[in-house]
Order: sequence, then structure tokens, then C-alpha cells
Amino acid sequence: MDCHHYDAHRCRSCTLLEVPRARQLSDKEAHARSLVPAPLWLPTFAGPESGFRNKAKMAVGGTTTSPTLGILDRTRTGVDLRDCGLHSPGMTAALDVVAAFVMRADLTPYDVATRRGELKHVLLTESPDRELMLRLVVRSTADEARIRKHLPWLLAELSSLRVVSLNVQPTHAAVLEGEREIVLTDASRLPMRLATGVTLRLGPRAFFQTNTLVAEALYEQARTWVDALPDVRTVWDLYCGVGGFALHLASPGRQVLGVEVSADAIEAATVTAAELGVAAELVAADATTWALAQAAAPDLVVVNPPRRGIGAELAGWLEASGVRHVVYSSCNAESLARDLALMPSLRPVEARVLDMFPQTTHYEVLVLLAR
Repeated sequence: MDCHHYDAHRCRSCTLLEVPRARQLSDKEAHARSLVPAPLWLPTFAGPESGFRNKAKMAVGGTTTSPTLGILDRTRTGVDLRDCGLHSPGMTAALDVVAAFVMRADLTPYDVATRRGELKHVLLTESPDRELMLRLVVRSTADEARIRKHLPWLLAELSSLRVVSLNVQPTHAAVLEGEREIVLTDASRLPMRLATGVTLRLGPRAFFQTNTLVAEALYEQARTWVDALPDVRTVWDLYCGVGGFALHLASPGRQVLGVEVSADAIEAATVTAAELGVAAELVAADATTWALAQAAAPDLVVVNPPRRGIGAELAGWLEASGVRHVVYSSCNAESLARDLALMPSLRPVEARVLDMFPQTTHYEVLVLLAR
């Protein structure tokens, strides 16, 4: 992938841009293999090397009349990356309209050095149907009335825009978003109609993988493994988010339960389960606390933790629980290896690297464990 921002040293986020894609993939698989002792490795799944991101996280810089959407350099000056090659053409075009909206609504970019201004970040998500969700991260609600006034213009210019919200992040800290969310549109969730046959629903604060094609492969691989196992009638999906794994594994004769700390995500997953007509129970709770409070384990547990992994408490519980199988989805093979060392009786059977983040050293690895 060619990138004029990289060549000009304006943005060097794609740290492997000069490494051939085939070498990127082989290095990622070698790294995963060095950490996870699986006897069988399925072929690495890789989608396109550019235009794959379904979410843009853009720091706002510049001025009201000339805003930048991208990153801030070492001097805290805005670098405009609206034409980033990782985004789809639709996302690029939408970001141009958003920049025009910033000017039209007279929104002042937040200046880190002086701690003045209001608009901190623009977060834009695109669904497989090319619909959009826009979140404006602001320091306060001072500009809310003006944003609402000009919102009809934005919706008219971007007919694909389904959800718009304000996220209030008042602190001067390197934190992307705050706790308060104000939805400005009638719709509050973005449907993600996946090729797997499941339509997930994303609220403004919901997590979804940034690479839709690879996420579909991730869910499909887990479903293939679980469907091939005998007598899997009960499944827990810990860290279930909006129900990605849980709702792909739900089927007649199988009881699925998902646990996620975000109540908004659980509410969205519950709506999806009802539409699919599947038997799935969704619980808003901390995954570790909830699991440790249960009297018995299911036939299979799925864990999809953040980069830090599941940790010693949950790993210890899984080790002692008697659960026959675990499907572990990890975005950090090093924390995965630490967790596996704490569960010696649950051994890797199959594994697969999925290139969720081309042009970087990051990747997803999915592992099937059996007792």
C-alpha cells in the first residue's frame, strides 16, 4: 500500500508499510506459533491490505475555519488524514462532509496546549450496508444547541448517516471518550449486517472489530469448531460485547449465555437475539466476577478479552471448572500465552491467525482448547 502521509513522515502509524504483505503475514504466524503450542494451525486469514477499516478515530485540530481530522503531531498540531488509505472510499467522502459540518456549525477544535476549545475527536463507523454512525467527542455541551441546529444539513448531505451522538469528555487527559452520551437522532444503533447471517447492532459506545471481513471470518471459524464438537449443549460467551460469538453459536438444542459489563451492549444483543429467534440469555456483569459466582460450568466457554487477557482469577477458575472446551479469541498473543500457562489441563487443539490489522504488528489469534 502506498501512502503519501507515510512518505512525508506526517503519519507513521502503519509501522510495517515498507514490509511486503506476505512477509507481514508469515511473521505474524511465526510469532503466534512461538507462543501458542497448537498441534494444528489453519491457514492465516487475510483480507485486503487497504480500505478495510470500518471505524475512523480522528483527533480534531486546526481552527474553526480550517479544521483537521486525523492525528496531532509532537507539537500538538493537527495533521489531516481524511484520505487515509486504511478507510473505505465511503468513509473518506463522509469525513470531508463532517469537516464541512465543523465549519458550518462553527465548532472550535480543542487545543491541547491551551486547554481551550470544544471538539476533541470525530469517531465514524461504517456498516457493511455503508450506513454510518458519527460520534462527536466534545469537552462540554456548550455547542449542543448549535450542533442540533445544523444537524438537518448534515443528515441531508450524508444520506447514509443513521446515528449521530455527542460524547462528553470534560477532562484534560489522553482519554478518547467520556461516560456521557447524548444521541441526537431517532436511531440509536447501527445495524451491522454480516455475511454470516447475523445482524449485530452497535450503540455509540459498543465495541466491534475494526475489520468487518476478518470479524466475519473470526465468528465463522468459531462456529465451525463448536458445531463439529459432540454434545455441546451449553455455551458461555464471556466479554460478549454486542453478542458476536454468542449469537453465532446459538442454535436449536444449544443454550447460549453471554456476559458483558456494558449494559448498552447487552441491551443491543438482546434485541438481536429476539430478532433471530434464538435461545440466548444476555447478562450485564463483569465476566470474571460473574463466572466465579456460578455453581457449575457449561460444556464450552468462549473468551474474547481486551489486550490484557483474562487474568489469573478467570484462568484459574477455568482450569478448575471442568469445562471441556474453551475458544479463546485474543488480540495479544503474549497475554494469551500467559493465560494458557495458568490452564495447563486445557490444551490447544487448533489455532488460526487472522490479520485484523494489516500494516501493523498486531493480529487476532483464535485457539480451540480441549481438556
